Amino acid sequence: MDIYGQIATELAIGRNQAEMAARLLDEGNTVPFIARYRKEKTGCLSDGQLRDLAERLNALRRLEKRRQEIIAALDKLSGVTPELLTAVSSAATITELEELYAPYKQKRPTRAGIARDKGLAPLAQIIYGQDQHTDPWQVAADYVNADLSVADVEAALSGAQDIIAQQIAEDGKVRESLRRWMQSNAYIQCSVAQDESGQYQSYYDFRQPAAKIAPHRLLAICRGEKEGALKVTVEMDWGEALFRVTEHTVKPGFSPCGELVRQAAADALKRLLYPSLTRELRGNLLDQAAQQSIRVFSLNLKPLLLQPPVKGRVIMGLDPAYRTGCKLAVVDETGEVLAVDVIYPTPPRKEIARAEGIMRDLIFRYNVSVIAIGNGTAGKEAEIFVANLLRDLRKPVQYAVVSEAGASVYSASSLAAREFPQYDVSLRSAISIARRLQDPLAELVKIDPKSVGVGQYQHDMPAKRLDEALNGVVEDCVNSVGVDVNTASQSLLAYVSGIGPALAQNIVAYRQQYGGFRNLRQLLQVPKLGKRAFEQAAGFLRVPKSEEPLDDTAVHPESYAAAKRLLALCGYASGDVGKAALNCLPLKVKELGEERVAQGIGVGLPTLRDMIRELMQPGRDPREDLPQPQLRADILTLEDLKPGMIVEGVVRNVVDFGVFVDIGVHQDGLVHISNISSSFIQHPSQVLQVGDQIKVQVLEVDVARKRIALTMRLDHPQQGQ
Repeated sequence: MDIYGQIATELAIGRNQAEMAARLLDEGNTVPFIARYRKEKTGCLSDGQLRDLAERLNALRRLEKRRQEIIAALDKLSGVTPELLTAVSSAATITELEELYAPYKQKRPTRAGIARDKGLAPLAQIIYGQDQHTDPWQVAADYVNADLSVADVEAALSGAQDIIAQQIAEDGKVRESLRRWMQSNAYIQCSVAQDESGQYQSYYDFRQPAAKIAPHRLLAICRGEKEGALKVTVEMDWGEALFRVTEHTVKPGFSPCGELVRQAAADALKRLLYPSLTRELRGNLLDQAAQQSIRVFSLNLKPLLLQPPVKGRVIMGLDPAYRTGCKLAVVDETGEVLAVDVIYPTPPRKEIARAEGIMRDLIFRYNVSVIAIGNGTAGKEAEIFVANLLRDLRKPVQYAVVSEAGASVYSASSLAAREFPQYDVSLRSAISIARRLQDPLAELVKIDPKSVGVGQYQHDMPAKRLDEALNGVVEDCVNSVGVDVNTASQSLLAYVSGIGPALAQNIVAYRQQYGGFRNLRQLLQVPKLGKRAFEQAAGFLRVPKSEEPLDDTAVHPESYAAAKRLLALCGYASGDVGKAALNCLPLKVKELGEERVAQGIGVGLPTLRDMIRELMQPGRDPREDLPQPQLRADILTLEDLKPGMIVEGVVRNVVDFGVFVDIGVHQDGLVHISNISSSFIQHPSQVLQVGDQIKVQVLEVDVARKRIALTMRLDHPQQGQ
């Protein structure tokens, strides 16, 4: 099997690209390292392409390993035909392989196995031959033997039919024909079992073709079935299904043997094929739905992590609550905690005046310019309180509503306890909320990606696959931004290419002991951080005040000599890195000729172009090019919304059927996929991603159910017109 050729075809890349990327992965290189620093070898494959390639590579290697295991097992058996070995060698899926091998496996006791033990296999073979002149009852009489528990002719024929039924059920052509037909013609049908909450009311009387059911609907149905609320079945036209079986097994024309085979085929369908293929159908549908859900989660997670940080501002975090009060935490420009407190502006205490006094004092004492409000319980009341306070405050202060998904998980974690042992769990949550606005990536990497609130049935996903996908997204985000090795948390360092949790802990311990790193090379003194880990990590780490200016760029140390040759060739020195003088560097390279310069300094064109950008803007944060978080100074309530109103909002979550948008009323509105664009789109992610700031029009407001329908088609006619 040409694994590299198949991957190249599936991913629409060159075979050499696939082979070289696989070789680099096998050598232990990380995806971010290959994507950034081995572009010449892979033909500039992106991190996403490399992760897809790695996934297919592992899958095809598992397939090949299983193929060799089956071939080895068949070699030990007699009666294996060359045709079977050829079919096994060319099988394209694990399912196909297992079906070819199924008749030769050792099986647990079955009706067919019991019949074979009674010596009825020859009778089954005669009947399955379907000779028109054979009288099966007369032949079966020869197999009646009380010692073998074949008491009469009927028992002999029944046992023979059991053998035939199993043979039919294991026939690859029969299974494939029925499988394909079921994929296109079977229905998923639901009925209510016991759903006291009414959560699954939409599925009490639900029926939809399996081929057309939306992934999010299937996931909801499966969850309802798992919780005992729904009963789920796969329905089909049994007559048509039986035809798919008999067309491969029953010979044309009537014969007594043929009729017995037809009966065995019906038994095989109901007792063996239907349960097996139904499980397979539902398993494949669920696998596809899970894959789509993981893809959507990954698409949402990346822009969430890469939200622009609110830099250089003192921020107050407010974690809302009712009975236990709203927790406050003020952090300085670097995230250090300046003050914490608790206020009670929400029911049941509603100590508005006292709460206002405490907040005013903190705002003026520490020069707070932004308040980050968590969007959890009591968030609406807290937001109203803050908006009213800011109206009368003679100081320009803004606020932002921040998702607090996962904040409680983090605040109760051992990591939070190590970071803030002096603070109560609830106060840690307020600190996290403030820091999420200040630097979303640095704070969110401390939380299990499944808990950040942008998924679609993420808790129903295969845990290993979900973790691999999401950890890959986090890894790509961290490495695309770069990490200051002297200030980054252990959690952030753990996602740097080649580092991991153990080395991250060693790096933090080293800088605590020796007062930080003066240059990148000093990393090699960290216990257990060898040359290989340094190679993978160095390009993504920064030392802003290093004696080597290139240590604050994404230029890899292996290319420092080439970078200095480039600077010298164009009339510059290392000290010019990041200065205005380098603005002419691209023009000088163009005048000299890109290819000639690249060849002269010993790098490829992709590396040269990356190098030029980094030398001109060392330490540049790519997040700075994105729209800044939406800061507010006043509030809008759900009751203020009227159909036809046009408001601004921020995309909070992208799902298969639309996007949820925060429009400042503490209740996200839904833009259905049909209202995202005037032209057809297959998925909302084609147009929008988490963090996008958009204008929407209110279609409908259901205050009682707290539901808001929105549209991005601003010329949308208002309801009732």
